[in-house]
Amino acid sequence: MHIPVLGKTLKPITQRSLADLATDISAAKAIAQAAVNVELFTIPLYMSTMYSIYGMHQINSSGQTYYLGREWPGMSTRAMPGTPNAKAFNIIFSVFIQEMLHLQMASNIATALGVQPTFTSLALQTEKHGWHCYGPHCSIIPHIVDLKDTSNYSNVRVNTEALNENQVKLFLAIEQPERDARKELEHLPTPKYFPTVPFQDWKPGNTELDLPLFGTIGWMYECYAQYLSIEYTDGENLFQKMFQPGSVQQDMFNSEVSGHPKKEFPRFETLLTAADETDVTTAFDKVIDMMSAISDQGEGNAITMQRYRKRHLLQAVDGKYQEDTAALKQDYPSFDQHGTAAPSRDAAARGDNKAQDHYERFQEVHKLLHAVTTWEQWHAVWDKEGKGWTGADLRNDQYDAAKAPANIPKPDDVAGALNRLKAQGAPTHHLLSQVAVGAIAGITTVLDTYWKVQDTVFPYPSMVGSGDRMSICWAIFGKAANLGAGLDAPDKDTLYHACQGLSLAQPDTTASCAAIEIYHSCKGSNGCHAQGGCGFAHSDEGGGSCGSSSCGGSAATAKLHGTCGAPSTIPYSAPSDNKCASFGGCAVPISASQVYPDTAPPPTMKLYDFVGPKHESQALPNTMAFACGDSVYEKAWEAYKAVMASRGQPVTAPMPEPTDLRLALPPST
Repeated sequence: MHIPVLGKTLKPITQRSLADLATDISAAKAIAQAAVNVELFTIPLYMSTMYSIYGMHQINSSGQTYYLGREWPGMSTRAMPGTPNAKAFNIIFSVFIQEMLHLQMASNIATALGVQPTFTSLALQTEKHGWHCYGPHCSIIPHIVDLKDTSNYSNVRVNTEALNENQVKLFLAIEQPERDARKELEHLPTPKYFPTVPFQDWKPGNTELDLPLFGTIGWMYECYAQYLSIEYTDGENLFQKMFQPGSVQQDMFNSEVSGHPKKEFPRFETLLTAADETDVTTAFDKVIDMMSAISDQGEGNAITMQRYRKRHLLQAVDGKYQEDTAALKQDYPSFDQHGTAAPSRDAAARGDNKAQDHYERFQEVHKLLHAVTTWEQWHAVWDKEGKGWTGADLRNDQYDAAKAPANIPKPDDVAGALNRLKAQGAPTHHLLSQVAVGAIAGITTVLDTYWKVQDTVFPYPSMVGSGDRMSICWAIFGKAANLGAGLDAPDKDTLYHACQGLSLAQPDTTASCAAIEIYHSCKGSNGCHAQGGCGFAHSDEGGGSCGSSSCGGSAATAKLHGTCGAPSTIPYSAPSDNKCASFGGCAVPISASQVYPDTAPPPTMKLYDFVGPKHESQALPNTMAFACGDSVYEKAWEAYKAVMASRGQPVTAPMPEPTDLRLALPPST
């Protein structure tokens, strides 16, 4: 068969009849959502496999030594990756972060075209947030290719597995350059991939589910750009007709704000600005440049539609789509166990790999594969030898048992919990799978509103928290969380609670943990009343983010990487109380190792009861003090007892001992 050759099919489409406008708009909108789907599809997939790599990490922050000598299960980035495990993790991490950039840019382009992107699309997920696009029998990269049709990837599973031969081949197939992909598919007897614009038989009522398969991600963006370049008989192109000035544009990467002072990608734009609202030509050129950035970072080729730009916004210089390493070092500082500044781990991971496209990076991972140890392999050895976790696995040579804080579990306690959770088998694996699914749903459901309301806070810590949830499942069981496990929606009439024994609705069940359907890992990801609780205290006035390990920052801190959101003179919200979603905290259930970071001067917390059928918040007259190093759960219990006492129902039972899950979960970082 003849497959169209790049450069011959992508000719300018001009003098197109306005009678075709509605059909073309429908196709462009479908591709806009498909682009969001494709970028989103890669993120949990890459993250799960990344955390399958065996390793431990420390929890360090500026000026703090509270977790001195402690180690937690799960690999993290390394400033000096000296082992195959560290090198492979850093490489996959660098791709994972750029996929978030791609998702952001795809979403900004969509809103500029009048498309409200969804991040809970049934193309990827069930109504219960289970990811049906992954599984041992799945073969389709959404909107791109059915791997069963390829020559060399026909047996590759689109699944969440450990870093193995299958996964590396899968990642190479996802990021495959167009030339290689065409060779993979040239044996097919009839055309099925690499569609030409305008799409044959496309109808105005069609959606992204009706799109043809593109063959590569790069070709999807080629078709996207060519549609937007279609010029009609009135002289305007499709972008001009679809462009929505004043659309919601969000940015996690090039915002210059407190806690994130430098642009990560200073040589190209990652969103449209207010200046573009009156200059459609500039807006169009920026959109094409963002598409080129996605394609160039992924498969190593800027889209050929660059030639249809009306003017050059940027000089064609090498590295314009690469991160600025110096900026990353300022945006993402690291600290050692003693709380002193250390070389930036994330800057090293991303900066060291920025010159290679994703396809090349995964080729490097493939070279390392034989020397990498995964949690799956590690557990197989332990099972064979009859071993298990010990306290020694969770501490290093800086640990001093005599000086260790008394209000967090000892390494031996955590080791025992890890072993018991593994012994519980399938039910606990299913629980941890739902925990991971819930953490990711905390991101995607917030993203559904993030590109609707300009001032919505991006759930940045929830991205970190979802990684913690995936990582702990690998560490306990040696296998991935089942991201296909769905979650029931919370009952809007039920008053849920933040953690073990804190139920205001059923105070007699003091040992019960939070309901699985409200497990979350970030402020803003939680649903509503009484679901707060984490190591980052939040202003009782709401607002702010939780990207810093210290409270008491400026009220004007950035919505992305700010501190806990309010000066310390303003009361905070107690970890067992939560007036609404943006007032609560991270991590339900609460890690038994979670303590409050530095606060100065010592702040106070307001307490709330929730009354009536709608659980309306009712402030108590009394407040509660807290300080650096206080146990978050103990403060939650203190707040809970105060609320119950105000009801005339004093709690006489002792504070419950932490469950194994709370013992195993690392504190929020």
